[in-house]
Amino acid sequence: MRLLRPDGSWARATASEFLGSPIVHQGGPRRLWKGLQRIRNWLNRQGELPAYGARVTISPDGETTLSRGVWTVTL
Repeated sequence: MRLLRPDGSWARATASEFLGSPIVHQGGPRRLWKGLQRIRNWLNRQGELPAYGARVTISPDGETTLSRGVWTVTL
């Protein structure tokens, strides 16, 4: 699996077994794998993604923020 962002952040994960823990390599200003793991953990605990049922706020300049409980993300 590969994750890439325009800011130069990247993450690459490989696993030798289907359910095995992946080996992760990443670089750039953001830790992309950490963010992905937070979402995955939420899905495992709650049974749904955090964006499901989230409140959406759009600022006049187009910045979009999704929030649900303590979870928030700005696009």
